[in-house]
Amino acid sequence: MLFEGRIVLKGGHVVDPATGVDDIRDIRMDDGIVLDVEKSITPHPEDQVISCVGQYIFPGFTDLHVHFRDPGQTYKETLMTGTRAAAAGGYTAVCPMPNTVPATDSMEKISVLLKRCAEESAVNVFPISAVTKDQAGTELVNIPAVKLAGAVALSEDGKSVMDIKLYEKAMKIAAKEHIPVFAHCEEKNLAAGGVINAGEKAEALGLPGISNAVENIITARDIFLAGETGAKLHLCHCSTKESVALVLLAKKLGYQVTAEACPHHFALCDEDIPCDDANYKMNPPLRSKEDMYAVREGLKKGIIDCISTDHAPHSEEEKAEGFFKAPFGITGLETSFALSYTTLVLEGGMKLIDLIRAMSTNPAKLIGYRGGQISVGKPADIVVCSLEQFRVDRNTFVSKGHNTPFHGKKLYGKVLRTFVNGRMVYQNPDCDMLF
Repeated sequence: MLFEGRIVLKGGHVVDPATGVDDIRDIRMDDGIVLDVEKSITPHPEDQVISCVGQYIFPGFTDLHVHFRDPGQTYKETLMTGTRAAAAGGYTAVCPMPNTVPATDSMEKISVLLKRCAEESAVNVFPISAVTKDQAGTELVNIPAVKLAGAVALSEDGKSVMDIKLYEKAMKIAAKEHIPVFAHCEEKNLAAGGVINAGEKAEALGLPGISNAVENIITARDIFLAGETGAKLHLCHCSTKESVALVLLAKKLGYQVTAEACPHHFALCDEDIPCDDANYKMNPPLRSKEDMYAVREGLKKGIIDCISTDHAPHSEEEKAEGFFKAPFGITGLETSFALSYTTLVLEGGMKLIDLIRAMSTNPAKLIGYRGGQISVGKPADIVVCSLEQFRVDRNTFVSKGHNTPFHGKKLYGKVLRTFVNGRMVYQNPDCDMLF
């Protein structure tokens, strides 16, 4: 049964960084908003009651970095399947990157996307516009126009804008328009031909490597450009120990810089790659164990602000091509919370409330989304989770993409129900067994 209308969630452990609540609470919601958050709510006759005893309730997660392949590569993912995969992962808001075919680079394309979202999407969608037309790196998009159309950020994701004068101009306009720039940091000339982290594993597999410098050089460039122009800069998928150090430096200098990390970069390192299996191929690549632990510490200390998935679905045929030929990227939406909870909280000592801050509160704030908290009058965008163990099964993924290195892995933290605007958009098939 998919609930909507007036709903009371009873007896769940609410963890909400925005309000500081970390305790048992009842929640009543209706008409798309939270009506009450109390220690005990007496249901009215018209209320639909869902028992959440023994479960945890969080503000819905926000993913600042997803790839839905729609339009242009819908055999990999569609807007409909991608947003339903997001709901299955506990996400109530997502930001699709613009590297579709054609690229999202104009007021008209953003308007079409948002119109489709109103009809097809299971969750809130906040589009990101390209920085340059067709992501060709030669001519800027009309930044005021794409912002007016509904773009919440600019990004050339999948590549960096290599023309530094053009990028400086983009940052100056972005600063004036108060729209953040999301940076994929990759020195393409230095990265040319690389498919795996440079190191012993690359040598053992006979594969060309991607050094830390590929990321670090552009990270430093973009940070100092942001400092000079006053732009709000968000660094995507930070994967090196130097990136973490550079983000800390930027914050000490007072620059408007935020950063994200992906679960695969803090749950795995290049030593975990078993063979020439392209399910372990991503960009940035899985780094060294030292880098992996640095990213974990960056999150634990709040240097890295957000956790994003870089959800990148591909077909099984494409990923079967091996490291040399297969495209970069893995799916991430449906394993993100479990990987983060297992790795950072259970194994890494991070507080659960700080994890939720990185998955809900901080990313929502960054794009101006009114979710990211559970309080009266706010959108009823909520996720209910069990912290019990389960085994990842890619064959049950809602996403079209089953390309994951985590198939068969035992993790803790299963999404049970996701509510968007007070309507249940996802219910785990195991729910009947859990109540």
